[in-house]
Amino acid sequence: MTATHSIPSTGPRAFRKTLPLMGNKFELTVIADDETWAMDCIDAGIAEIRRIERLLTTFSEDSETALINRNAGVAPVPVSSETFGLIERSIRISRLTQGAFDITYGSIDRRLWNFDANMRQLPDKETAKKMVRLINYKNILLDRERGTVFLREKGMRIGFGGIGKGYAAEQAKKIMAAMGADSGIVNASGDLAVWGYQPGGIPWTIGIVNPNMNDSIFSYLNVTNLAIATSGNYEKYVIIDGKRYSHTINPKTGLPVTGIKSVTILCPNAEFADAIATPVMVMGIRAGLDMIDQLKDVEAIVIDDNDHVYHSANLHFT
Repeated sequence: MTATHSIPSTGPRAFRKTLPLMGNKFELTVIADDETWAMDCIDAGIAEIRRIERLLTTFSEDSETALINRNAGVAPVPVSSETFGLIERSIRISRLTQGAFDITYGSIDRRLWNFDANMRQLPDKETAKKMVRLINYKNILLDRERGTVFLREKGMRIGFGGIGKGYAAEQAKKIMAAMGADSGIVNASGDLAVWGYQPGGIPWTIGIVNPNMNDSIFSYLNVTNLAIATSGNYEKYVIIDGKRYSHTINPKTGLPVTGIKSVTILCPNAEFADAIATPVMVMGIRAGLDMIDQLKDVEAIVIDDNDHVYHSANLHFT
């Protein structure tokens, strides 16, 4: 864990902590006059992220997620209202995206796609289709009255990799804001929950990563009280026969998404931004942007494999 803060000056300034959480790098920032108070707020945010990680992880046999998966095809599992609510919202997003977002992606056999340097060829279409047969959000059965979750088929698995860090960022923001932090950022490995203003009442300036050079910026946005999430193929991919294949898998075909380098979502909620970015990649530019244009207060920037830039109807940026 590292802690850094800006050079002392009069008035409010930024205090930060950066550390690994949920398998990602998180950076939490608070604008404050007092360092001790700012760090207390940040530590409370970190504690909230760790609590959520324990709740959702698939790497611990004691988590509710692991218990649900272990009882797939066997019995309904009572869960906390928090986990139940997150699964319920996930199913809602699955319906919205016609299955392009699906938390039962955990059912896919990891041998199908490893995306490492040893990967030399694609699996055939029939094998891929067979491997994803258990991916089906419609087979998650929720009983609100009993507070239970049941995966209908043996071998099914849920995972929150597509929504969990956005949810954690949003909840950490709420915790810090409730403590009185009226300005800050939770950066969950590039997925951002931003609120308030920089010192002097200046909006936050957020850079959109260039998918061709992920250490450079493609465009800047001045924002406040907004969440931003990006899904792309520029960090994890394989090149087979000269063609780049994203680590993002279409849950219906079992094959990787092609044609889009990155999708950036802007909306008021980090959980939703995180969850909706990948489905736009899966749905494709036209269908994805058409869906975004029908959602209130949600915008998108899409960059295709030929570096053409597309964006939702109401978005204006430079």
